[in-house]
Amino acid sequence: MTIRPNRVKRKLADGGIACVASGFTHPDDIDAFGHTGFDGVWLEGEHGPVNAADLGNLTRACDIWGMTSIVRVNRNDQALIYRTLDRGAQGIVVPHVNTAAEAQNVVDGGKFAPLGKRGLFTSRQGYGVPDYLQAANDETLFVALIEDVVAVQNLDAILGVDQIDVFFVAPSDLAASMGHIGNNDHPDVQRTVDETLIRIRDAGRTPGTLTTNDNVEKYTDLGTRFLLTTIGPWIASGAADYLTRVRR
Repeated sequence: MTIRPNRVKRKLADGGIACVASGFTHPDDIDAFGHTGFDGVWLEGEHGPVNAADLGNLTRACDIWGMTSIVRVNRNDQALIYRTLDRGAQGIVVPHVNTAAEAQNVVDGGKFAPLGKRGLFTSRQGYGVPDYLQAANDETLFVALIEDVVAVQNLDAILGVDQIDVFFVAPSDLAASMGHIGNNDHPDVQRTVDETLIRIRDAGRTPGTLTTNDNVEKYTDLGTRFLLTTIGPWIASGAADYLTRVRR
């Protein structure tokens, strides 16, 4: 047996663009989405219902389609990070990474020695894999959320931390930290998002952010290579279009 390849991580390592979708809470929904060609699924454990008991089946559904299972945890806690990986996740998203030390804590919690301090255990991704400890270090994806003004101020130091695959600029929390809560489109917020993505790109690291059908070209033009989108707007717009056609 060999470890399942991490499609998003490998695509980014090859210089490609990875497309990830969020909004799924049931394995059957992931299964129905699997044929679309997306590279990964973002499973929401900070603002959504995903917990350790759910992760086995959610990550198995991703595995069936070769999509990377990426879980956002609700705090930068080493034990929580490696338990989430033990339950089958191939990637971890950590909120509010504001310093280099906090970025290093992500790595320490998610990588086995000598790269980190992850507790030794064979996760469900490692059953039957003889070289699992090394393979897991090679295949696990880490996403640090840059979502506070202080993180932008400390960005150069944060970008100096090895083993973080994606530095994700999160517009909503960033807007709130700038005094523009609920107004992601404020010019100062948009300028800060764009400038931060460019700084990440120019440092030779991988930028990521939240995108929609309307702005995804803008962000790919800026060099953003980890693209997250949510399925909610697709459902809403499709439903609205359908009802409009019925009423005609």
